[in-house]
Amino acid sequence: MKKYSFFFPFFLLLLLSSTAASALDLAEMQENATRSREIIKRYQTSLEKSGQEVAHVKSAYYPTLNLGYQANNLDEAARFEHRQNSSIYATASMNIFAGFKDRYSIESAKILQKVDGYRLKGLEQDIQLNVALRYLSVYERQANLTVAQDGLKTLQRLYQDGQRRLQVGLIGQNELLKIKVDLDNSDISMKKGQAELDKSIQLLGREVNRPVPLEDLIFEEFAVLPKLETQEVCKEKMLTQRSELLALTGLAESASVRVKAEQGSYYPRLDLVGSYSRYDDDFINGNGDNSAEELRAQMVLSVNIFDGFARESSISKARLTVRELQYDIEELKNTLITDLANLFIDYRVSMANVEVAKEDIRHAEENLRITQLKYKQGLQRESDLLDAVTNLSRARYNEVAVIRTVFENAFRTTRMVEEFRYHSKSP
Repeated sequence: MKKYSFFFPFFLLLLLSSTAASALDLAEMQENATRSREIIKRYQTSLEKSGQEVAHVKSAYYPTLNLGYQANNLDEAARFEHRQNSSIYATASMNIFAGFKDRYSIESAKILQKVDGYRLKGLEQDIQLNVALRYLSVYERQANLTVAQDGLKTLQRLYQDGQRRLQVGLIGQNELLKIKVDLDNSDISMKKGQAELDKSIQLLGREVNRPVPLEDLIFEEFAVLPKLETQEVCKEKMLTQRSELLALTGLAESASVRVKAEQGSYYPRLDLVGSYSRYDDDFINGNGDNSAEELRAQMVLSVNIFDGFARESSISKARLTVRELQYDIEELKNTLITDLANLFIDYRVSMANVEVAKEDIRHAEENLRITQLKYKQGLQRESDLLDAVTNLSRARYNEVAVIRTVFENAFRTTRMVEEFRYHSKSP
């Protein structure tokens, strides 16, 4: 969301809380969620693990050193070996060439590390979207509760007035009972609205990963309606920034590199090997009377001629993986483009409905005012007055629903283009 047009819904002043130091806004809650949620830490650990995988495959560039000690006890001495003997040895080997397999394996591991980074970023965006939607739900439930409370107060006044009119014989008992039924129903709706508000606060606290008192919420983000960039701009951003697409593209790139790594087995392998060994005719090397030492340097060239078609199968499997991921990328692109288009359809409709909802409230308020005057003059029945009260409440509920839809689509569009601002700090 980039630009805003000013709009003050009828219930805004009733929703705004004190701007004390303890007040929370959406940005603070999103930041807290991305820094403290355990699921974020879990993905950070996965990212750290992929870094260790890069270090693991890089080990192929380093020499290998082995030390060994061997003691032998034969049933009888052999021509070139004493009955009791021991040997100590050390070998150092280093691969010089393996068909670029090591190079491509490292490249693949680095790409997969980036993929884990994209997955972490996508999760952060999802959590911030969930926080925004939970926050919006609290705002909506609070607004609906305000509407229910106003409706209840109006009906209470009508009922008290009806009782006085019944005492002087202006209305009958059945007419008063009609008001009482609507009054009781409004009371039930208000209590239900309070319960829904309490539950929505609990759900918001779960997303933020800390208790969120209602009095700390200031709802300043909903003081103005959001203005989105054009659909084409959002589409371009989505296709270049969306973490899920980048992750799949990275997986496809890694699979392509794996094909090259598998093809490395067609080439010969060249290793340098250096070894030292010392033979002694005693279990404890160095205590015997006869010993021999050997220092050897080797260059080993090897090539596989036939491995039962395992090599060809591995290469074909890697190529098929690339093809699978390319299909997944196209499917995801089409799905995201469709979802974005639907979000903009809903956004445009809900924005257009905002003014309609405001106008409906003005009409309903005027209708209630006129109906109350005629009712006091005996020109309207109780049922007409109750209908006017119901119509006003319905118009206010409609405004709440329309505003909620506008912001929900704006939040979801922000997630589509990955423009929620906060990112966790990787370990």
